Amino acid sequence: MKKYPLIFLLTLLAYSLYAQDVSSFFTKTDQFLKTYVQNGTVAYEKIHSNPSALDELFNIAATLSISKEEDHYKAFWINAYNLAVIKGIITNYPMNSPLDKGGFFDKITYEIAGQKVTLNSIENTLLRAQFKDPRLHFVLVCGAIGCPPLIPKAYFPETLDKQLKEQTELAINGDSFIKVNIKKKRVEASEILKWYKEDFVIKGQSEIDFLNLYRKEKIPPNFKLRYFTYNWTLNSQP
Repeated sequence: MKKYPLIFLLTLLAYSLYAQDVSSFFTKTDQFLKTYVQNGTVAYEKIHSNPSALDELFNIAATLSISKEEDHYKAFWINAYNLAVIKGIITNYPMNSPLDKGGFFDKITYEIAGQKVTLNSIENTLLRAQFKDPRLHFVLVCGAIGCPPLIPKAYFPETLDKQLKEQTELAINGDSFIKVNIKKKRVEASEILKWYKEDFVIKGQSEIDFLNLYRKEKIPPNFKLRYFTYNWTLNSQP
């Protein structure tokens, strides 16, 4: 009978260590982004000259076991994606665009949470396939100016829904993602809306219906939708 308290204590210790590691990942990610991200751009040159903080994050993330609780899971993989983009750029630095490296999104692998993943597998398999949440497209930052801006903080489970809403509203009400031409009755949008159309037209809504969920100034439903060319230039600090 005495073995059961011991098993309980060992289980409690293991959970405590796991919680500390996960908490450390979120906290250190937050510190890292606060240090190297400003106005949506990344100080790649500074990180490249001293990658120790980034390397530490990947050492922590490599063996974590991630909770399936939705906000916790989402927050972890959003942060992991954004950090992996930075890692891929630093590994191949200098570069003018993430597209300079062949297979940047679908070939380069990262050891995260006990598995080998690519950027595409994080986005499409671990996130989009699990959650029908189009707001994910406004927080997954691909390392280019055409992406929604990278924020100088981590995504935390406790604040994730608020952060997703804020970043979606920021993009859709700004002029880098949407350009509305009243005279021509036309909307020009990022190609993200075209590439992932199925994510934005759920429940029978159109792309404009989706945009109007977050727009302060609503777009008339009869406006034509077009797409402007995506800017793949690196989102690097000057």
